Amino acid sequence: MTDQDLKRRALEYHQYPKPGKISVELSKPAETADDLALAYSPGVAEPVRAIAENPNDAYKYTAKGNLVAVISNGSAILGLGNLGALASKPVMEGKALLFKRFAGLDSIDIEVENESPQAFIDTVARIACTFGGINLEDIKAPECFEIERQLIERLQIPVFHDDQHGTAIVTVAGLLNAIELGGKDIEEVKVVCLGAGAAATACLRLMISAGIRRHNILVVDRRGVIHDGRGDLTPEKAMFAAINTDARTLEDAMQGADVFLGLAGANQLSPETLKTMAPNPIVFACANPDPEIRPEVAHATRNDIVMATGRSDYPNQVNNVLCFPYIFRGAMDVRARHITHEMKMAAVYAIAELAKEPVPQSVCDSYGGGELSFGPEYILPKPNDPRLLGKVSMAVAQAAVEIGVARLPIPEHYPIQSVEEL
Repeated sequence: MTDQDLKRRALEYHQYPKPGKISVELSKPAETADDLALAYSPGVAEPVRAIAENPNDAYKYTAKGNLVAVISNGSAILGLGNLGALASKPVMEGKALLFKRFAGLDSIDIEVENESPQAFIDTVARIACTFGGINLEDIKAPECFEIERQLIERLQIPVFHDDQHGTAIVTVAGLLNAIELGGKDIEEVKVVCLGAGAAATACLRLMISAGIRRHNILVVDRRGVIHDGRGDLTPEKAMFAAINTDARTLEDAMQGADVFLGLAGANQLSPETLKTMAPNPIVFACANPDPEIRPEVAHATRNDIVMATGRSDYPNQVNNVLCFPYIFRGAMDVRARHITHEMKMAAVYAIAELAKEPVPQSVCDSYGGGELSFGPEYILPKPNDPRLLGKVSMAVAQAAVEIGVARLPIPEHYPIQSVEEL
């Protein structure tokens, strides 16, 4: 498909048969005079009084418990940059579509024009009582760190910046499987991360929790290797500053590295640099739409590589949809106050383990009918694998209950078998 074909089809998809990707549907009858009397005046006064007396009754009498807000200020839209709140609306509608399609969660997109991060925080906090969870999206670093931190502190519902944590969860799940396939010792693997933004920071934190040693990680930003001698580091970058390293460039850092994680931009890893990595290298080139090195170039350079990208037209897509719908599903079904580190790690292990199980024929058929099994070209489940809903949601819900942030026990209908049963 040419770029022009894609552009035409994408615009037509969003315009016809009616503009946008989401709509509101009624969940109660509204045909008769009696229906309307219950839905609005005078009947609606009864749940109003109940909620005023007991705010938790909002979960009983309204859609709050199954409603997620997808909120952005448009300051970091996909790979397109700061194009403003309104321009982010197609992406936020798309996220709402994915919540409904994969986890049966109702979702509404909200685009906020803000003059400061604090104004954004205050706006979201003031409307948060409407929702059961808040998904922050496409907000640039470093503001996104403070925005998420303050909202988590102020609110008692799940708040999740998917660009950080969704990317990290799926990346680390795939990385654990790639390390296993390569016969590497997780405590010894040397990691180079190109990029030091929100997603990179979250990935590094989860990597360390999964067993990768902090001293075996080198992070590279636009100015080179992040080390303890630099005086230009934000607090987030300073956390990962290398100590006592002579490496200053990406090329220096990559000598003998086991893992390359790219969260930077197109074509920033050269074949020559790839050649200097250790045997059985692992390359996650996640820049979209163009990765740090194209898979065909990487495989032509090394025949011992395990590779993942952010693209759907190559094997091993690092796709946030493998986790964020199910994290919210699990967290909201036990009415968790927050999404914790333990809940994120539970999602990591659930996704990683699912990739090792036999793949349903329906999933194989949707990807051309060929066999899908755990190996170098299948280290992550496919997005349309229906088992993700049950396995990841259950793991997240269990973690929430075990660490004490859940306000409800695990529902009787868990593990969920399909969206249709919700």
